[in-house]
Amino acid sequence: MRLPCPCCGDRDIREFTYRGAALARPGEGAGIDRWDDYLHLRDNPAGAVRDLWYHGGGCGAWLVVERDTVTHAVDGARLAAEGL
Repeated sequence: MRLPCPCCGDRDIREFTYRGAALARPGEGAGIDRWDDYLHLRDNPAGAVRDLWYHGGGCGAWLVVERDTVTHAVDGARLAAEGL
């Protein structure tokens, strides 16, 4: 599988480290239940997902990769610094 790094172009997946689902952090004043959900509960969807990947074997950028868990198609990637 290849991932499209916005800085380096299409690269082999072995250059990247998967870091989990790309989720927005709870806001200021969020309750303990909201933080517990954020830290411990994960969906396992069939279809489109957004994941965080680290390009450690390349430019060192954090990416948000949009992909499909059913077809394994990668729909795109952007720098995580641009927002989730």
